[in-house]
Amino acid sequence: MENQIGKFFDSIGSFFGGGDNIPWCDRDTIASCEKEAAEAANGASDEVKNESIMRLSWALVHSRKPEDVQRGIAMLEASLANSGSPLQKREKLYLLAVGYYRSGDYARTRQIVDQCLEIAPDWRQALTLKKTVEDKITKEGVIGIGITATAVGLIVGGIAAALARKN
Repeated sequence: MENQIGKFFDSIGSFFGGGDNIPWCDRDTIASCEKEAAEAANGASDEVKNESIMRLSWALVHSRKPEDVQRGIAMLEASLANSGSPLQKREKLYLLAVGYYRSGDYARTRQIVDQCLEIAPDWRQALTLKKTVEDKITKEGVIGIGITATAVGLIVGGIAAALARKN
């Protein structure tokens, strides 16, 4: 019985807490990736440049700072057109979807994850992100409905109280 009650409160906590399994990246890692990308820009091969830019993009879209996430999104969108292989395109699309998820644009996230899944239908990371996004959209809808219902209830209650005072 206690176990079931514990699970119930855990589920409520995770519902309102919005926990996801997408990792965060700290400022030191981002700084290290920026340094690596700057060094690669000075004479490294195209492959090394692309790899360092991908690592920097990963770090930026996983940042807690919205401005870093936006920088990562911009870098990925700029580099998406020159993706050599379907694997590279899949990786960039996934990171772009993470960036949009972090910035709160869930509809765009779902759209990009679907593009990712067209390339690799069984890719677990993309499937997990898609489920996370759909859960987030559902949760926000439920909260929105709850807020609306509460507001309507308060208005109706206020009108009923006013009518009761009149009589």
